[in-house]
Amino acid sequence: MTLQQEIIQELGVKPTIDAQEEIRKSIDFLKSYMGKFPFLQTYVLGISGGQDSSLAGRLTQLAMEELRNETGNPNYQFVAVRLPYGEQADEADAQKALTFIKPDVALRVNIKKAVDAQVAAIEESGIGIGDFNKGNMKARQRMITQYAIASEKKGAVIGTDHAAENITGFFTKFGDGGADILPIFRLNKRQGKQLLQALGAPAEIYNKVPTADLEDGRPLIADEVALGVTYDDIDDYLEGKEVSAAAKETIENWWVKTQHKRHLPITIFDDFWK
Repeated sequence: MTLQQEIIQELGVKPTIDAQEEIRKSIDFLKSYMGKFPFLQTYVLGISGGQDSSLAGRLTQLAMEELRNETGNPNYQFVAVRLPYGEQADEADAQKALTFIKPDVALRVNIKKAVDAQVAAIEESGIGIGDFNKGNMKARQRMITQYAIASEKKGAVIGTDHAAENITGFFTKFGDGGADILPIFRLNKRQGKQLLQALGAPAEIYNKVPTADLEDGRPLIADEVALGVTYDDIDDYLEGKEVSAAAKETIENWWVKTQHKRHLPITIFDDFWK
């Protein structure tokens, strides 16, 4: 088995999908998880305005609506949270996403004071915090906030990790990479777009250039620029198609280099470290 085949098998990506079937699968998955834990009543998700959180958010809202209808329990709620660092340039996109998602509850928590205070506290110790590191701190603060809200709301946290993100490790460890349930995990980027189209999302949501928007010095830098490979190439690779030698090398290098992000904390019993 080639490395490409191993990765495809591990991430569960199909070469083609039926969008309606995958929508149903994700909604049922979310409902099933909620039903396994009687103490849960809500799902919480940070909304950035991009494709991934818009898709995960709308799927979650539909799941909670179905649960309310099926059980008669009005406490099943979806909480969407805007988590800006100050005023973000793409705030209008986030508002469009919320209009599409139609969450039961919409909150806004500005993480700037928390992040800046943490940076200042560390720098007082004599350790400087670089821009890239600070970007990861923003991602982790966003997840801290989501878990704090979930704890008060008897909730679980939704993650937006998908196959095209997972293969490159393009997420912050214990930041956006930390969540309870990943409803779009098996999909690549173009398949996520297919689901959004089937759900009736505005084209500007699924056509938006994907960005992490974490670094102060490089705001809204495109994912593809940061990764050095296009999502079309990543998606083709995940669908078992041939890509250029350069794209293949870049993708597989990211997979190997970021393997630690896809593993829980290592113990002496794991083969990973040997």
